Amino acid sequence: MAKKQQGKPEYVTVISNRKARFEFEIFDTFEAGIELLGSEVKSVRLGKASLSESYAMIHHGQVWLENMQITPYVHNTLDELEPKRSRRLLLHKAEILRLQSKISEKGLTLIPLKAYFNKRGVLKIELGLARGKKLYDKRETIKNRDAERQLQQLKKQY
Repeated sequence: MAKKQQGKPEYVTVISNRKARFEFEIFDTFEAGIELLGSEVKSVRLGKASLSESYAMIHHGQVWLENMQITPYVHNTLDELEPKRSRRLLLHKAEILRLQSKISEKGLTLIPLKAYFNKRGVLKIELGLARGKKLYDKRETIKNRDAERQLQQLKKQY
């Protein structure tokens, strides 16, 4: 007889910003909650969200996520939401002040790396403190990735 699962199942829905690590050099990462409406959470659970071309900014002591695309939930009948509206990120005040000082003094920016559901079923955003790469850095990344791929292929052969 099979045992029943106790508690809620673990959520594995992950929406990642694949271009972020290529376009930016990531120095540090932070985990933040996000303020969403119910129909937006349902849409994200279905995987109807995108972090490409999104960024975070600090405005009046709050962190806001801009340009995150969340496609409206199909069965939502209450209100029509704008897909790319600004969404507030939930961080402690001390974390916000630390981030603000790093951004202002070093010329860094906040980039969302991925969105995922934790074990409790709460949507979290992983933010990266980043600086944009130059063209020659991107070429170096491509060269390293190709060399790594060739090494993996050689290991499979032998």
